Amino acid sequence: MSSQLTIDTLGDVVTHALGPRLVALLLYGSAARGTHVPKRSDVNTLLICDAVDGALFDALAPVVRAWTKAGHPAPLILTEREWRESAEAFPIEYEDMREAHRLLAGRDPWPGVRVERDHLRRQLEHELMGKLVRLRQAYGALWAEPKRLAGVIVGSAPGFFTMLRALLRLAGKPVPGRPEALVSASAALIGFTAAELAPLIRHAEGGPALRLEGGARDPLVATYLAAVARTAEYVNGLA
Repeated sequence: MSSQLTIDTLGDVVTHALGPRLVALLLYGSAARGTHVPKRSDVNTLLICDAVDGALFDALAPVVRAWTKAGHPAPLILTEREWRESAEAFPIEYEDMREAHRLLAGRDPWPGVRVERDHLRRQLEHELMGKLVRLRQAYGALWAEPKRLAGVIVGSAPGFFTMLRALLRLAGKPVPGRPEALVSASAALIGFTAAELAPLIRHAEGGPALRLEGGARDPLVATYLAAVARTAEYVNGLA
């Protein structure tokens, strides 16, 4: 594949490679939401096809090789049946994808796909408590290494923002796209402090890299952990 693949050309190339086996190719995440930051954000895609077998991977191999060579992760792959039967397993991801996606090729896969509110709440509770425990573990391990601790916070923030979007949907509130508005709306609903998260938000929106100027005593460190803990507590209270 001689030319570098882009979002605008990927759909045609996948359509040519898979033919009638293609059900849908979706762009989702920050690139579809309009918050993509070059060299920091991934370009996420989901491929839905008729079945998954060796012939499919044979056809996809040159496309995926060119796509990953361009610096993007390989597409997630589901069969059409798996797609229709997995909303219960991945309600957060489905609703986040439904709200911000772009159909690159194939047909609209959403008709008939429904997410139950209780499934969303239960996954949100599970994911938040898991994130909180892992974050505390990282704090314990890296408390004396502020550069690595900053990396942990930056790495966990996109997942936390996804959970905040899910919680706002669960509460029937508008879901802002940009991190600053998202964190502000979530803080007002949940009851955590947002002001000291400003450096992290600036980083998420393409600003300077996050540096903990005061090391582990930087106010952002405690504020971020408290925000995750308070969000988990809030969701637990919805049961």
